[in-house]
Amino acid sequence: MRRIVWIFVVVLLWIAAGFAQERHPITFDDFISVKRVSDPQPSPDGRWVAFTVTVYSKESNRGNSDIWLVSTRGGEPRQLTNSPAGDFQPRWSPDGKTIAFISTRGGSPQIYLIPVDGGEARQLTDISTGAIGPVWSADGRHILFHSRVYPDCPDDACNRAREEARANNPVKAQIWDRLLYRHWNEWTEGKRNHVFIASVDDGRFRDLTPGDYDSPPIALGGSPDYAISPDGKEVCYVKNTDPVVALSTNNDLFVRPLDGGPEKRLTPNKANDNNPVYSPDGRYIAYLAMRRPGFESDRQEVMLYDRRTGEHRSLTADLDRSARNIVWGPKSRYIYFLADDQGYYSIFRVSIKGGDVWQLTRKSFNTSLRVTRQGKLVFLRQAINHPADVWIADGNGKNARPLTDINGDLLSRLEMNPLEEFWFEGAGGTRVHGLMLKPPKFDPNKKYPLIYLVHGGPQGAWHDSFHYRWNAQMFAAPGYVVVMVNPRGSTGYGQKFTDEISRDWGGKVFEDLKRGWEYVVQTYPFIDADRMAAAGASYGGYMMYWFEGHQQPFKCLVAHDGVFNLVSMYGSTEELWFPEWEMGGPPWENPELYRKWSPSSYVKHFKTPMLIVHSQQDFRVDVSQGFEAFTALQRMGVPSKFLYFPDEDHFVTKPRNAELWWKTLHAWFAEYLK
Repeated sequence: MRRIVWIFVVVLLWIAAGFAQERHPITFDDFISVKRVSDPQPSPDGRWVAFTVTVYSKESNRGNSDIWLVSTRGGEPRQLTNSPAGDFQPRWSPDGKTIAFISTRGGSPQIYLIPVDGGEARQLTDISTGAIGPVWSADGRHILFHSRVYPDCPDDACNRAREEARANNPVKAQIWDRLLYRHWNEWTEGKRNHVFIASVDDGRFRDLTPGDYDSPPIALGGSPDYAISPDGKEVCYVKNTDPVVALSTNNDLFVRPLDGGPEKRLTPNKANDNNPVYSPDGRYIAYLAMRRPGFESDRQEVMLYDRRTGEHRSLTADLDRSARNIVWGPKSRYIYFLADDQGYYSIFRVSIKGGDVWQLTRKSFNTSLRVTRQGKLVFLRQAINHPADVWIADGNGKNARPLTDINGDLLSRLEMNPLEEFWFEGAGGTRVHGLMLKPPKFDPNKKYPLIYLVHGGPQGAWHDSFHYRWNAQMFAAPGYVVVMVNPRGSTGYGQKFTDEISRDWGGKVFEDLKRGWEYVVQTYPFIDADRMAAAGASYGGYMMYWFEGHQQPFKCLVAHDGVFNLVSMYGSTEELWFPEWEMGGPPWENPELYRKWSPSSYVKHFKTPMLIVHSQQDFRVDVSQGFEAFTALQRMGVPSKFLYFPDEDHFVTKPRNAELWWKTLHAWFAEYLK
């Protein structure tokens, strides 16, 4: 009898365990609990990787970052810092004994130093305007950083007094006399980015880039856009000295001796130059460069500057991909970089001789590339059904393996499908790439509603990545097939393909998107052509307004931070080089093109129910664009709603706001698709 009871208990436990392990579609609580891995930094001896883990909380309504370590041989990672404030940007000292990092534990961001083998962190800097982006000198005696300061202040005491006076003044008015007066999500307030150098012994610092210019530049740069030569005698940095930065992409490289000599401009190129990196042997500076002034999405080439001869050479002139994230190999013979490549981010290598470019990875999404002194590759890898983890590979890209599995327990409980790809014929017979995600517990014999996503940029792309805002798994979870097409303007398919959206915002790109939804309906019988919706943000939001005024099959639309009126957009955005390139000049010089491609010109055709989302702190696409569109929809009698966030910018990042965002979108889709 006891044996029967025991067997019965075991069976019950086995059944219970089975139910407990049953996977479920991702929920918002699952999504917000994903630990976000970033910024891997290998130690000088190649034995360890420091990285940052950010955890978001609905209770605190914010994220918090800490620094972790993992052995390159594998094993469990360990947490190095544990602060209620943010700890991030870990950087190893040259001897590998100390990690410099940025922390907000004292209020403003400052540089802290922590011994790797144990002990408390000590604060190094105490600059009133905060410190960010630490970079060690090769001898370990100094650290570069940057801070946003008042350019007419001669010292930090002046900056501190100016900040305190502004905070204590009951009058919050500002007076502007030039562009830019705001950028992305903050008011400039007359400040400029400057590069500083601090002593590791006592934290004393001095300004290396005084003057009324931004270094690093406000936009279109690399990270961190400054570097110190291996011999410690020179610093290289990036800035834009054109008189109206709002119209200019002309970032340039400059060098200055650390002993106080005059600066020298290295790059005469009138287009964007950025991301300088000294070779380990000190002879070269590698950097990235574009060729066309005023175009922010031109192809970036890997350039080599010979400090001995003064020669500049392109190493990737024949590669039809745009490079980023350049890093040197240990012997100064090779440069490694990343490039957007047909829905993935691939790792490439090029010899300093030039011409011989090797693609080391394919069909994987890799970011934050680093190379150890021993020649190993360290990077982040993610997929549409797997958030980022730290990976390591040989210098030729082979034997890649993960070093972390930060979200393994959570992922074991979630039902998330992998990405699927398809190709179809777009406008003019050009091949166009599409990505598809099927819903959890997919049954090919059933019919599913479709959500058709359009990416922003417009020079951007959908990838096999676990997006932390427009997350495809969250769109698919309620039972939707998600389709993401990379039409004209998308990156990763050659520069000609990217160029073909400029001055043609509703032309070939719209035809590509139209043929995309027609293709999936004709090809996949599980898609219900009578239950389809579309959504997009930024340029994707623009395309939702364009869909609204043109023939399309969608039952409802969602426009997040979209461009509605190209003329008023020009007058309210900040980076004017963008609309002037895309529309061939300002509105008064090319009014017909602005009218032709502005969704506001087609309001009389509006009839599809639409949800608009827009935020007050979005200075890239001003909230007035959403107001105008909502007024037009309401005036036309179209069912419409406006979700307004007074405390967000171009992205919705606060956990509770993000939860409302997802609930509102899911309810909107359910109303028209279920």
